[in-house]
Amino acid sequence: MSETPQGQPPELAVDGHIAVITLRRPEVANRLEPGDLDLLRQYLQTVDADSRIRVLRIEGQGRHFCSGFNIGRLGGADASARFEALANALEQARPVTIAVLHGGVYGGATDLALACDFRFGAVGTEISVPAARLGLLFYRGGMERYVTRLGLATAKRILLMADKFDAAAMLACGYLDRLEECPEALRALTAHWSEALAGMAPLALLGMKKHLNRIARGELDTDGLAQDIAAADASDDLREGALAWREKRVPRFTGR
Repeated sequence: MSETPQGQPPELAVDGHIAVITLRRPEVANRLEPGDLDLLRQYLQTVDADSRIRVLRIEGQGRHFCSGFNIGRLGGADASARFEALANALEQARPVTIAVLHGGVYGGATDLALACDFRFGAVGTEISVPAARLGLLFYRGGMERYVTRLGLATAKRILLMADKFDAAAMLACGYLDRLEECPEALRALTAHWSEALAGMAPLALLGMKKHLNRIARGELDTDGLAQDIAAADASDDLREGALAWREKRVPRFTGR
């Protein structure tokens, strides 16, 4: 595989409460170059710092979602550590995250998607991690995500056997949250849930996301959880939510 980057670097676009990161190297299945890792980390920092953003989607142009890190650049002293840092930052991102999957999802890209809160896919999607065939020992954060989210047996099939999972198998093992029959249906589903999640009360929505992830890692901060519950209980949003329920209308949440 050529080490010369093709296509364009990832792009961040923000529209109201929804941000979208698009991978833009379709000629090489949206593989990630070293510079892309740094740029994506910067995008996550930008998104985390913008309190208006409640939902972050990651999508890929062309036939495939992403083929992972450029194999020709493997072996660098910090390549694995930088990729792990990106995946961990994505898992800890403040907004609710959705990976929109199609075609191939390979190598480290499988972990980037697994680091998201939700994964939506279309028929024809598949995952494969050839790490053992390449002599690459997958990094700690990725192995932990595979085991905690999919279970040890599935993690071993994917990481040790390099077994390829088609869309049906991805749905059955819990890798996919939703599977649609065609790209058009996938786009409609993604748009629906992006808008629905963006319309929810951010103190409750994003607070629960944060603490659910901490619980999954065995790192629950009970004092922090109590503070966030108290803030949500005292918020204008809770009063607005109750009023909208009584008036049978859509609530207008402000995050306060």
